[in-house]
Order: sequence, then C-alpha cells, then structure tokens
Amino acid sequence: MPNVRRQSTLKAPAICAGVSLHGGRQTRLVMAPAAPDTGLVFRRTDVTDRDNLVPVRPNAVTGVRNCTTITNAAAVGVSTIEHLLAALSAAGVDNLLIDLDGPELPALDGSAEPFLKLIEQVGLERQAAPRRYVRVLKPVEIRSGDMFARIEPCNRLELDVTIDFEDAAIGRQRLRMAPDVQAFRERLASARTFARMHEVAALQQAGLSQGGSLDNAVVVNGDEVLNPDGLRFEDEFVRHKALDLIGDMYLGGPVLGRITTVKSGHGLNHDLLTKLFACRDCWTYEVLPGAHALVAMTGGQARPAFGPAIAVSA
Repeated sequence: MPNVRRQSTLKAPAICAGVSLHGGRQTRLVMAPAAPDTGLVFRRTDVTDRDNLVPVRPNAVTGVRNCTTITNAAAVGVSTIEHLLAALSAAGVDNLLIDLDGPELPALDGSAEPFLKLIEQVGLERQAAPRRYVRVLKPVEIRSGDMFARIEPCNRLELDVTIDFEDAAIGRQRLRMAPDVQAFRERLASARTFARMHEVAALQQAGLSQGGSLDNAVVVNGDEVLNPDGLRFEDEFVRHKALDLIGDMYLGGPVLGRITTVKSGHGLNHDLLTKLFACRDCWTYEVLPGAHALVAMTGGQARPAFGPAIAVSA
C-alpha cells in the first residue's frame, strides 16, 4: 500500500478524574487503546443492565444545551464531550475505548489542555489501517436569526470564528486560524469555558452547572471578569468557542474544509455537521498521502454519519 496517513490510538491507558461541570459529581475517565476501525467509543461502566457502549457519531447527538451530549439506542448517554473530542482531534487519535463511571466527563479546568497533556504524556501508537478524512466538496451553510455557520472546500481545516456579546468583558471577538496540533496546543487548548453571572442562577435552576466554579470556568459580570487570576488570553472567549467547534465537528471525523461561524454554539455547530452529511454531493471520504504531504490538523478516522454502527473491539 502506498504511503498514506494511518489511524492511531494511545500507547497505554490514560486516566483522569474530577468534578463534572453540570452534574457536580466526581467522575473518573480512562482512555484505553483500541483496535483499528474501532473509532471513539464511550463505555459507561456504571451501567450494567443494558448496552453501555456509546459510539461517537453525529447521529448520536441528543443534546446541545450548554454542552454536547450523545446517547445510544438503550438511552445511555454521555455529556460534555466537546473538550475531550477537541483534544483527540488535535492530537490525531482515531481509536479509543473511553471508560466513564457517570453520565458526564470531568470538567478539570474547563479547557482541553489537561486532556491534551494526558494524551501527549502517554503517546500515540500508529496503526496499519489508513485514516479517512471528510473532504468538503460544496459549500453548506445554515442560519438561525443573527447566527450563522458555513463550511466550504479547503485543503486543510481552517476556522473563522466570531462571537458578539453585550457583556463589555467579552464584546465582539474574531479568531482566524488553521488549527494544526501545535497551534491548538499554543492558542486554543487552555482556553476555558465561560458563563455570564446572570445566567448562572438560571443554569443551576435548570439542573446545569452544579459543579461549575471559578476553578473550571471563566465567569463575567458585565465588564468584570470574576476569576481572581483573570484571563489566560485577552480573547479567551472566542478561543474557547473555536475549541468547542473543533470538538463538535470531530463527531464526524477529521474535516478538510473552511468553517466560518458567527455567534454559533453547540446547536448550530451540530446543525451544520448534520446538514453537511445530509447533502451526499457535498462531501466525500478521502485517504490522504503521508503526513509530509499535508499541512493540516491531524484527525481520526471518519465514522459514517448515518450509516450502520461500527463494531467495537472491547
């Protein structure tokens, strides 16, 4: 077989634990190596009476309010997956069995950096199977009020993300970049999730943000950032939105396309991915030459968006 980009998994298990952002419970996560073509699969170890495997696929998404949630046919779900998926996408991890002892991932510091550091400490194992990318062939866009998302053909992944908040501490911010693993590590990985003070009470009344604190989120009140140590970047807010976008798009596998969003969130990100895969003339799977021939973010095997479930080697 000619020199092509190949799938990868971790060399050894990677373990972390912490409080979940919305549920507020202590949660343990173990990322274990998996065979080629397994894809990314969560296993809810606290569920023993029914199917507890939850594959990462776009058509598994069942919730997009303040986080991304996926659920299997047995109604077993996993939420707040976007930060881990962003780190896996940037690092180029294709195949994992991810054990989780609760319904939500640990928040850690509210960014993707702890996940990325774990992955890089353990290291990657290259596998024999070729990696498939999702190449965008035609533009696809979606609008909702003043929110907008578009994906169009490009030979690498490129992002153009704009946010616009009334809060003076956030305001209007724009980020444009091609997020290869180095750029992700240096510019996006440590950007934390954020909330506005007037939203916190409403979120908690709705059963969300039970584990949220200044240790795992940036909280703003008008023109003030409430975290004692301030921001990690002047534009940390838009950087985190770009991080979320990468994680949400990785539900469909690594993408070759230029993505532009304005005031987007998990819901619009998912709608864009769904609309892309629903337009069969707008994309194709593609195997790419070896790493030296592509300047782009490495990513995992593209799982079929609306095809049959992938067999899991556990």
